[in-house]
Amino acid sequence: MPRVSTPSYPRKRLEDRGAPRRRIPLHPCCLCKTCMLPSMAFPLSSSTVVSLHSLPLNRRFLFVKRNSPFSRTSSVDLRMRLHSTSTKFSAKELIASCESSIDSNSKPLEAGSKNIEKLVATILIFVQVWSPLPLFGLDYAYVSPAEAVLYSPDTKVPRSGELALRRAIPANPNMKTIQASLEDISYLLRIPQRKPYGTMESNVKKALKVAVEEKDSILASIPADLKDKGSQLYASLIEGKGGLEALIKSIKNQDPDKVSIGLASSLDTVAELELLQASGLSFLLPQQYLNYPRLAGRGTVEITFEKGDGSTFSAETGGDQRKSATIQVVIDGYSAPLTAGNFAKLVSSGAYDGVKLNTVNQAVITEDKSGDKVESVSVPLEVMPSGQFEPLYRTPLSVQDGELPVLPLSVYGAVAMAHSENSDEYSSPYQFFFYLYDKRNSGLGGLSFDEGHFSVFGYTTGGREILGQIKTGDIIKSAKLVQGQDRLLLPPQNNSNNNDSST
Repeated sequence: MPRVSTPSYPRKRLEDRGAPRRRIPLHPCCLCKTCMLPSMAFPLSSSTVVSLHSLPLNRRFLFVKRNSPFSRTSSVDLRMRLHSTSTKFSAKELIASCESSIDSNSKPLEAGSKNIEKLVATILIFVQVWSPLPLFGLDYAYVSPAEAVLYSPDTKVPRSGELALRRAIPANPNMKTIQASLEDISYLLRIPQRKPYGTMESNVKKALKVAVEEKDSILASIPADLKDKGSQLYASLIEGKGGLEALIKSIKNQDPDKVSIGLASSLDTVAELELLQASGLSFLLPQQYLNYPRLAGRGTVEITFEKGDGSTFSAETGGDQRKSATIQVVIDGYSAPLTAGNFAKLVSSGAYDGVKLNTVNQAVITEDKSGDKVESVSVPLEVMPSGQFEPLYRTPLSVQDGELPVLPLSVYGAVAMAHSENSDEYSSPYQFFFYLYDKRNSGLGGLSFDEGHFSVFGYTTGGREILGQIKTGDIIKSAKLVQGQDRLLLPPQNNSNNNDSST
């Protein structure tokens, strides 16, 4: 991320340091010609008014700035007219001073009209300076720090693979409500000092209320052959050792460690229930993509690495140096069925066994030599936008316009397909990479500069520390699909060859 330099300002000259500070005179149109008090420089309809209510009552300021365009090179245009009242005046004195001017004019009607306008302007300034009332509803332009954080992209994108995978499950809306209430607690636990246990308790009680009142709806979303398992998980979510009732007790005891453990247990149970409810894809694939391999759900892949130079991986806690190391990757067909399906097919065919790895900027990528073993196809770019029900194909997302993916790239250990050599609208038939996210090299909101431009289809959920130890020349010893083989749907052999195939 390019660094933004802080502008430097010239130091005050030596001859000016001891000089008394001069008061900048206000323009004559900013003063009442009779009482010489600050007046409205421009009509309210053509000015922007900002009130600094955080200042003490006797030091409030009112800024009035023209809406006309200005040049940044002109110091006069950059200056705002500052109306301040360092001395307290009573309303009676203000009114009396302006009323006296009416009697002194030779034209009572015309002078009275002008002075009434000045009087109204002066009273408006007086009210705004001495009271914290909004002025004609112009506070809509003010954005509080809380809203700035709330609407920041950094808070919308999940920062762990487990969280991203849990949010990607197309489950019952009631379960999603429970999940959202519990996930909010994980943010509250990060508060370093006095933690808001009252808010945490309210969140858990809300989740518990939904779980109890919507029990029939939750269990009805589970297929008949999985009802028994679903009933057991539901009972564990309510009354289990790591359930919601136990979590409320931990919160009342104000034990952050027990709250964290109980919260993780409850969220794991929620994810298991949601996976039972999501029996397949929640959308129909476009007709032109029905001949591609696809994964209708979740799968788990175990990948074992070996050092190419004969060295070893760092020892696990309490263990010895290892010549090989294994990681676990969960691939998600709910959000990227074509990409995950093609990868699962390649893994099952042994396409990645013995493939060398290269380390590039923030990524570990495979060499593109798998085509010598297994035939595959170039899958179109596949990205599921957040809040949508089906992926976009051959179309990257525009993060600058607020589009965010369900499976973000900006997570350490994200797994995605490289681009095709011929077009960025397609993924490579074989080449994939592990993304080593680093916030220091990210863009706005902590997002990767390539966010929304690659087909992300899974995350490293076990052995993430191994990824940082991989060097160029290391080898994938083996890759195995250990879960999800029953959800891998392969097209008929005679239809697998199409215009996008490559050997």
